[in-house]
Parts: sequence; C-alpha cells; structure tokens
Amino acid sequence: MSKSTLEEGRAFLAENATREGVQTTATGLQYKILVEGTGKSPKARNSVEVHYRGTNIHGVEFDSSYSRRETVEFPLTAVIAGWTEGVQLMKEGAKFQFFIPPNLAYGTHGAPPDILPNETLIFEVELIKVWED
Repeated sequence: MSKSTLEEGRAFLAENATREGVQTTATGLQYKILVEGTGKSPKARNSVEVHYRGTNIHGVEFDSSYSRRETVEFPLTAVIAGWTEGVQLMKEGAKFQFFIPPNLAYGTHGAPPDILPNETLIFEVELIKVWED
C-alpha cells in the first residue's frame, strides 16, 4: 500500500509542478501563494501563530484549525520539515498552499490512522503572527 501511495504522490507532484503559480524549492517542497503577506517573515528559531487545513492529495481533510475555530501557535522547529521550510517563505498576513512530499512530511511511518506511510500532503496555511524568540 505505501509503495502505491508513494508513486501516486510522485505523480501528483510531477503534474502539480506544471500548474500556474506553483513553485518548487530545492528540497522538493511545492508552494503556491494565495495571498501575499506584508508583515515579518519567520526564521526557523521563531514561533508562529497560524490557521491551517491539512488534506491528502484526494482532498480528505485530516486536520484543521479552522474547524476548531482557533489558531495554533508553535515553534517552527517542532513541526514537519515541509512546514519549517515553507512557513519561512511567508510574511505575516500571507496565505500559502503547500504540497509536501513524504520525505518532508511523515515519511515511511506516516501518522496513523489519518496519514498513510509515504503520503504526500497538502496544507493551506495562513501566517497570522511571528513571535520573536
């Protein structure tokens, strides 16, 4: 199952990379700017306040701060690599969509039961505030 999940994710990312507005970093993280921000950009050592929604490539939601109706604060060093890298590309007030390959997400282990091994993930992230540590 995880091999087909990996292959399916690779095919999704290959096609996604050709879509208008999608950019790919050297690590393979893909992102699309939905709303440009105007505030501060975080560094990896900072904590941030965000609103987010996470889905798999089929649109099945596994987590959402919007559903809980409350933002989340966390240090950028305490999240998956795709978030640590991606959120640093943002400025306060921005909203990005991240397409995160498994090696920058939960890898071969996944995060059962919601995230399969080798699953590619999509996050919509709104950066509300950067906390200086």
